[in-house]
Amino acid sequence: MSSFESSPYRVVVFCASALGKEPDYRVEAEELGLSLAKAGMGLVYGGTSVGLMGVLASAVLANGGEAIGFLPRVLAGREIAHRSLTRLEFTETMHQRKAGMLAIADAVVALPGGFGTLDELMEAVTWAQLGLHTKPCVVVNTLGYYDGLLRFLDTAVEAGFVTPANRERIQTPPTVHNAMELLTRHREQKMRSDSSNQP
Repeated sequence: MSSFESSPYRVVVFCASALGKEPDYRVEAEELGLSLAKAGMGLVYGGTSVGLMGVLASAVLANGGEAIGFLPRVLAGREIAHRSLTRLEFTETMHQRKAGMLAIADAVVALPGGFGTLDELMEAVTWAQLGLHTKPCVVVNTLGYYDGLLRFLDTAVEAGFVTPANRERIQTPPTVHNAMELLTRHREQKMRSDSSNQP
């Protein structure tokens, strides 16, 4: 896979390849794309032009932002690749796609989505639990979409299968605006940490 030059701050966003039934899902995806671009934060995502994924990437690009996509070759022939991206990386497997996205990102965000989004989010959180990264994992709970998942996680804590500390790894702002506040604080903390570690 190609190497990447350093970028100020990148956010990997997991979300649906469908638009969903509520207009607010699309609105929030557009808002996140606009906000990332205006804040100078790069987008890393699944590389497609469809659903919330396409809306998100197009909003980033329309506002002068960086959008990097990772797309498995098995999907490349379905004409769903976003052709206007800053960069599009093709991977051989879904696992390489997830690993590649996370490797170049500084934070993780999930918007509403289905099985794929849940798989990506849970793997990122699991890797954090294992100490493989310390990137914040942020779930934008648009219209309470993730309420059921969050209740399940609380049940898992009560049952003794998830520790309270690991449950807290998932931050759940209700809107993109709140999520951007979290990301901005993390970027500032990261910049201070990086500066203090300079020789």
